[in-house]
Amino acid sequence: MMEVNWIAVLVAAVSAFVLGGLWYGPLFGKKWLAYNGMSEEEARSGHPAKVFGGAFVLSLIAAFVFAMFLGPEPGLQFAVSAGFAAGLCWVAATFGINYLFSRRPLGLWLIDGGYATAMFTLYGVALGLLG
Repeated sequence: MMEVNWIAVLVAAVSAFVLGGLWYGPLFGKKWLAYNGMSEEEARSGHPAKVFGGAFVLSLIAAFVFAMFLGPEPGLQFAVSAGFAAGLCWVAATFGINYLFSRRPLGLWLIDGGYATAMFTLYGVALGLLG
């Protein structure tokens, strides 16, 4: 089995969770809601434990698999570069394909793709520093 630093994975997942709170809150929350045609009341209507718990578990899974991809002790520069590339060129590009076919607004892709890029870059920082 591949060696993974669980503390680094946990820090990476928490960093993404905090980033998401800022990204989809004060930074881009109102625009994101508008692009999705949602009101603030609709956004708050989901069960918090299900929404936030599910988001954290998914962040943990993504951080763990990314740590496996990087391998043990990846080095900060490689980990950050790989995180940026994974977020932008894998996740955001995939969002872009889906958003083009579903006719979603460019602004929504920029918000969601930007978050994915920042999230995986943060994963790289955490895993590079602690791995």
